[in-house]
Amino acid sequence: MTASSTRRTTAARTRTAAVGAIAVAGALILTGCGDQTNSGSGSNESASSSKAPLFDKLPAKIQKAGVIKVGTNAEYAPMEYQEGGKIVGVDPDIAAALGKQLGVEFQFTSGSFDGLISSLNSGRYDVAISSITDTKARQEGLDDKGKKLGPGVDFVDYFTAGTAIYVQKGNPKKIGSIEDLCGQKVAVQHGTTYEQALQKQSKACTTAGKKALTIEAFDNDTEAQTRVKSGGAVAGVNDYPVAVDIARKADGGNAFEVVGEQVDAGPFGIAVNKDNKELTSALEAAVNAIIQDGTYKKVLDKWGAQTGAVDKSVINGGK
Repeated sequence: MTASSTRRTTAARTRTAAVGAIAVAGALILTGCGDQTNSGSGSNESASSSKAPLFDKLPAKIQKAGVIKVGTNAEYAPMEYQEGGKIVGVDPDIAAALGKQLGVEFQFTSGSFDGLISSLNSGRYDVAISSITDTKARQEGLDDKGKKLGPGVDFVDYFTAGTAIYVQKGNPKKIGSIEDLCGQKVAVQHGTTYEQALQKQSKACTTAGKKALTIEAFDNDTEAQTRVKSGGAVAGVNDYPVAVDIARKADGGNAFEVVGEQVDAGPFGIAVNKDNKELTSALEAAVNAIIQDGTYKKVLDKWGAQTGAVDKSVINGGK
């Protein structure tokens, strides 16, 4: 979810991420993580195979298991969503490409977004891949006031996205930017950086002598979309690629439209426990390998997500 302005940051999981730190490690109680939908995504090479070029870079525990357990929130098409009982999208396809480089399978489990990082640091998952915006707060385990809540996580950055605003088709309230949301009801998924972006914007509204925003936060993004569609909220905020996909697909493209430009673009990262430096390094090498061999571009082209492409993966590139 995205950078910090409107995910999982956007003037609005970059699901992309004014993406704040509500899901920082230790900030939330370990949850049961939703429906626990499972989907394997990765190479078919067995754990005994070391033919993959980057297999030897993996921790011995993962080499032996032949699997990287992934936590996600599969509600953010085209990044990750469920179709025919499987988790599909940009992130699962990138994971499959990484699996071929590393010689292991990435197995996805879908749960609640705001429980992903706490579940990662509890050992439930090896990594979290869910359009999670890489921010300093999440790296350091801080809440939005700078209070230390947990150890944080490391990020292997692989994509970039900003926040976008979507409204009912026809834009009845004539919303053109996040500033136009002062005094209005806005729907958002709880635990995302764009929820924090809206809180920041609400303060900006009152400072300017305008009415504060009324922020309606829901457990999942589908509920937020329903609220906007019914007219209960004038707008929703989401990662830019997700908002565009919602507008394109919902009711055959007749339910929503995206207004304004994406703002506060920031990196999405694969979240890894800070104690697992070996896995972090292996994933960085694998992302750079698929960028260099062209597989990465093919995945983004397939899903119409080319605007989020990065030239190189880095560790903890978020601000």
